[in-house]
Amino acid sequence: MNPRTPSRPLDVERLFPEVVPHRRRAVRLHPRAGSPGRRDSSVGGPLLWPADEPWPLCPEHSGSPMVAVVQVRRDDLPEQVVPYPADRDLLQVLWCPRDHDGRWVEPLVVWRAAPAGGVALATAPPPPAEAERVYLPRPCTVHPEAVTEYPSWDLPEELWQRLEPRFEEVERERWWDYQNHLSTAPGIKLGGYPAWCQDPRRPDCRSCRSPMTHLLSIESSEYPLNPAWGPAGEDPATVGPELRLGGLGGVYLFECHRCPGRPFDHRFDR
Repeated sequence: MNPRTPSRPLDVERLFPEVVPHRRRAVRLHPRAGSPGRRDSSVGGPLLWPADEPWPLCPEHSGSPMVAVVQVRRDDLPEQVVPYPADRDLLQVLWCPRDHDGRWVEPLVVWRAAPAGGVALATAPPPPAEAERVYLPRPCTVHPEAVTEYPSWDLPEELWQRLEPRFEEVERERWWDYQNHLSTAPGIKLGGYPAWCQDPRRPDCRSCRSPMTHLLSIESSEYPLNPAWGPAGEDPATVGPELRLGGLGGVYLFECHRCPGRPFDHRFDR
C-alpha cells in the first residue's frame, strides 16, 4: 500500500480562515527503501545521466564526485506544484556528501530532457572516501502524494502576531499545535513551504535580487516528533533514505524563475 498522509486532525481553514490566501500545494515523495531503476523517480537511486556528459564534481573539494539524491520525472507527479522548464521533463538533484565550511552538503540542481532509450548512460562513480555516511541516501522508490500546506515560519509577521493567541488557545484546548501539526509537511517534498525549525533565511537571486521560490525540501525523516504527518502502520526506523541532516532540520533548495537557466541556491536548517 502506498504511504499516505493522515487527514489534518483539525479543520485549519475553519479555525484560521486568514491563512487560506497563503495555502500552497506540495508533493510529498514518501521515499521507501527499494531498488529503483535509472528511468524511475527515486531518492538515492541511479540517475539518467548521459555517458558523454561529465559527472559533476564538488566545486569546494576538487575532484570529489557528487552523489545522486533525488530524481523526479514530471509525469510521475500527481500535480505540477513546481513548473518544469518547457523543454525539460526530469529534475535531478545531486550533492557532495562531505562537510563544507559552515554548512553541510553542497547541492546541484539539473533540469534535463530524459535521454532516449538508445542513449548510452553513465554509471555513477563511487562516493568519495571522505563522504559522511549520513549524507548518503539509501536507494528508495517514491510514492508521490499531493497535499495542502499553510505557512508557519513563512506566515507574514503581522498575521502571525494576530493569530498567535488563537493558535495557543487551540493548542491548550485540543492539543494540536499549528506550527508542528497543521501547517507544513516534513520529509522530502516538492513545492509548498520549507518546514523550518529556525527563523527562515530565504535567499534572493544573486543576479536579479528577487526572492527565490522554494523548489525542494530534503529532510532526514517524514516522522517528526509528533504523529500528525507520518503515514500510519509503519516503523519509522525502517523507512526512508536514512539521512541524518543535523537535528530536526534539513536542506532547502530554491530557484529563480526570472533569470535564464533557473539559478538555484540552498539553505540548511538545524
